Amino acid sequence: MLQTEVYERARLSRDARFDGQFYVGVKTTGIYCRPICPANSPKTENVQFFPSAASAGEAGFRPCLRCRPECAPGTPAWSGTSTTVRRGLRLISGGALDDGNVETLAGRLGVTSRHLRRLFTTHLGASPLAVAHTQRLHFAKRLIDETSLPMSHIATAAGYGSIRRFNDAFQKTYGRPPRELRKAGDYSELSGRTATLTVRLPYRPPFDWTRLLAFFAGRATPGVESVTGDTYSRTLSFGGAHGVVEIRPDRRDGYLSLTLRQVNTNSLFEAVQTAREVFDLDAPISEITNVLGRDKTLKKFLRKNPGVRVPGAWDGYELTIRAILGQQISVKAATTIAGRVAARYGEVFTIGADVDDSQLNRLFPTPERLSRARFNDIGIVQSRAATLRRVSVAVARGDVSFDAAQDPDEFCESLKAIKGIGEWTAQYVAMRALKSPDAFPGSDLGLISAIAYPDRVTPKELLTRAEVWRPWRAYAAMLLWGSLPGSGG
Repeated sequence: MLQTEVYERARLSRDARFDGQFYVGVKTTGIYCRPICPANSPKTENVQFFPSAASAGEAGFRPCLRCRPECAPGTPAWSGTSTTVRRGLRLISGGALDDGNVETLAGRLGVTSRHLRRLFTTHLGASPLAVAHTQRLHFAKRLIDETSLPMSHIATAAGYGSIRRFNDAFQKTYGRPPRELRKAGDYSELSGRTATLTVRLPYRPPFDWTRLLAFFAGRATPGVESVTGDTYSRTLSFGGAHGVVEIRPDRRDGYLSLTLRQVNTNSLFEAVQTAREVFDLDAPISEITNVLGRDKTLKKFLRKNPGVRVPGAWDGYELTIRAILGQQISVKAATTIAGRVAARYGEVFTIGADVDDSQLNRLFPTPERLSRARFNDIGIVQSRAATLRRVSVAVARGDVSFDAAQDPDEFCESLKAIKGIGEWTAQYVAMRALKSPDAFPGSDLGLISAIAYPDRVTPKELLTRAEVWRPWRAYAAMLLWGSLPGSGG
């Protein structure tokens, strides 16, 4: 009852903080809306609240064409308290249910399909298949509105097996074919060619792009990544094809603009979902603030950085190599060495005529390539070179993976089993590559320095204090790092 009252107040005030956290079904129209919908507010007795767009859809409501639920910030990937749901949502975002096999998904998560359905119903109000369907539908709707891609390409990009299934889904949901929905779109403002495509990524405010960009700028691998002005760019490989992603603030408040160049249509969804995780666009800031704000030191840092984010990783293996290179040396030195590794062992990247960035000329090396690398004359000791080779062999063999389905603690143990990998590296990789919100490299000297001033604490004492920061210790780490002199924060 209390939650319903909170939702009702948020709906009536059109409180943007709740955008994407619940949806409003209007019984008299059969439409579901975002809480910020600009339409005249219906009477209280005519509304019904839903924890997700999928649950509203399953209840028979169709998306509002005015407030466009597909443009709301995404449901936090750790919705509720269930880590299984969190990991399941990440796998669904990666296409795990494109074949509709819930049993396989449940197996990857280590639970029965019945239990998985029960968890999704409890936390999201919808089944895993309904969540996957809504995700595909919303992504397709955004491509219709924001691009001029042919409908057949949109159907492929959104994971529909055929144009017929695509048309049927829109006819059933919107009561009209997708071509009719495009008539009111603003796609003419954006590039819609298959070689270059721009889409908007909604985020959950507050969001400090400048601070997050500074983090990536200091760690950008030369040749692979670059930061110029307010834009982050990098080379990537999707499905064996190579392309470039660029991301910058959009002219509309509440959005980033993601440009994909030379990326195949069938890789668009993966690229967009990866970008959302890398820039942590769906972080539940209010929940994080409520927990971390109880600590007087973190509360002070939250005032300076109210939109704290945990930077993700485009590729877990690449981040692991970068973390190993950064052991016991400065960020700047590690970035320089990473550039040398990319220049010597990375595949040469040919930039298309529409990419105006001569700094991008390499793809990051593959595990297979670095498993045989000597790493001579690049500035690292032989023991560290041996660790890089061991990790590369383990990833190439499949002994170590960055599958979002795995338990973060188990992942850390598998990584630490490799000689040369300690707790700090494992936690740092879990924090950024697995997007574990509770990962915490507690032995980090920077964290100890930030929390201890003017006194000194031990790593054990820091971990004890951090217990009350669960399950958001990764965000606490970012706040502490950001408070250090020269951090840019």
